[in-house]
Amino acid sequence: LTTGMGATFVPDPADEALAHPTTDVASAVERVGHVLENRPELCTLDVTTMNLEGGIAGAPDCIFMNTPGTLNRMAQLIREGGVKPEIEVFNPGDILLARRMIEQGLIDPAPLFQICLGVKWSAPADAKTLIYMKELLPEGALWSAFGISRWQMDIVALSTILGGHCRVGLEDNIYLERGVFATNGQLVERASRIIADLGCEVATPDEARGILGLDALAEKRLAG
Repeated sequence: LTTGMGATFVPDPADEALAHPTTDVASAVERVGHVLENRPELCTLDVTTMNLEGGIAGAPDCIFMNTPGTLNRMAQLIREGGVKPEIEVFNPGDILLARRMIEQGLIDPAPLFQICLGVKWSAPADAKTLIYMKELLPEGALWSAFGISRWQMDIVALSTILGGHCRVGLEDNIYLERGVFATNGQLVERASRIIADLGCEVATPDEARGILGLDALAEKRLAG
């Protein structure tokens, strides 16, 4: 489940000091309400603020906005609910902010980071960027990475080579090749072949839960 909804501030093009009617900014409690109700094993925590371009049906530009105070409160609620956050980072500074949250005890060890690459106006999807962001992660962190659109399988390979995990799916890329639409299953199959060709193995669901330390959270989550 995502906690990213309720973070879109749309400035009024006529006066950017004012919010456009399409603004969707909610409180920390509202943004994690469905997480506390459903108690999933994982939920996203987007530790970033970034520019997003409009242009769709005349939509104005907007900001995906997560202030440190809101992030701290969301992380605290997620932790109290016995759910592990997948910390999504889009720029190097996002990792530094997340590290401070970990140091403050808002996120339990071992933290899980998702390095998101190729989003417009955020970190590019290339090897030197992934290596740099990986080096900023705290010691002992679990990490995964993905690239959007045509960079999806490139980042699968790079992440595997660097010792990380990977993410694929239609949220990030809808094509198998130019002009050929994909399914989630086809993208997973292609990523699995890349991983196998690099001499690694894809974890089973139970193995993945063990890697991520989810079994230890199960009792707390169900008891809540």
